[in-house]
Amino acid sequence: MNRYHLVHTTEFVYDGPVSESYNEVRLRPMHDEAQSCLSFRLTTSPTSPAFSYRDALGNWVHQVNILPVHSRLRVQAESVVLTHDLPPMPSTMLLGELELQHEELLEEFYDMLVASQFVPHLARLAPLIQEVERRGDGTVARFAQCASDLIHERFEYVKGATHVNSSIADSLHLGAGVCQDFAHLLLGMARKRGIPARYVSGYLVPQTEENPEAKLEEVIGGQASHAWAEMYIPDSGWMPLDPTLGKPVGLRHVRIAYGRDYADVAPVRGVYKGHAGQRLSVDVSVRPALDDDGHETLAETAAVPLEPEPVEPRAQQSGQQQ
Repeated sequence: MNRYHLVHTTEFVYDGPVSESYNEVRLRPMHDEAQSCLSFRLTTSPTSPAFSYRDALGNWVHQVNILPVHSRLRVQAESVVLTHDLPPMPSTMLLGELELQHEELLEEFYDMLVASQFVPHLARLAPLIQEVERRGDGTVARFAQCASDLIHERFEYVKGATHVNSSIADSLHLGAGVCQDFAHLLLGMARKRGIPARYVSGYLVPQTEENPEAKLEEVIGGQASHAWAEMYIPDSGWMPLDPTLGKPVGLRHVRIAYGRDYADVAPVRGVYKGHAGQRLSVDVSVRPALDDDGHETLAETAAVPLEPEPVEPRAQQSGQQQ
């Protein structure tokens, strides 16, 4: 079944009273030819209206502002998504042909080619790129696949090895990381080779328990957001790759947002006023949808604001995509 029910709950618990919490939420699944978002509902506690818009990359963003004094903030996104099985788009473009289009690609996909916050252009990527080219057949598609395979082979999945603000320098040094790091590594290799590449945040629906690989996938995708990457090939379009699993991106991958790197797609990001510290917890439930007739819509609720104490704003924590 490729119809899924997703519940993503983010909770901030503060050491004391805070106020004026302003947040950006990117948790609404994409709706396009590869995936249908059948319903979406965002709720908060304390309650607040949610104002939505599309950002520059086409992602849905909901603004949630909690003005009253509070000691806990809970943001829950619930959606039903149907993923579609699209026919493969074969590509025969050579790396040399891609190089001839560099100026055009740079003009159209500048943000997906230059260095970004988590994906600097590092000299240490050069040996990996050379190894990928030795494995390939000279085509862009084969380079992309070999780069994903190499990351899957060389780097160990270790939860907690890196943190939410780690760049590819950390995973290169450790030889380990989580899906966020592996997606960033793939972006770094592609961009240094002149291939536009973008970060994809979303979810991985685990396989059944009978599958021998289900336990690993439960760790990777069952309890946290997942991440992978897409490379742009001019003669066929965006090619999705999952270096964490080492498998093709398919019906069990649910896309939420695109970005230059994780900095563009954090599920919940915000600031608040108060001197209290905070603790962050994230819970994700992804399972096949049971009700084929249920169509939920965005529920907007309101809260009565209180006069806040004037203090400097502090940033909310962001969770790492495991």
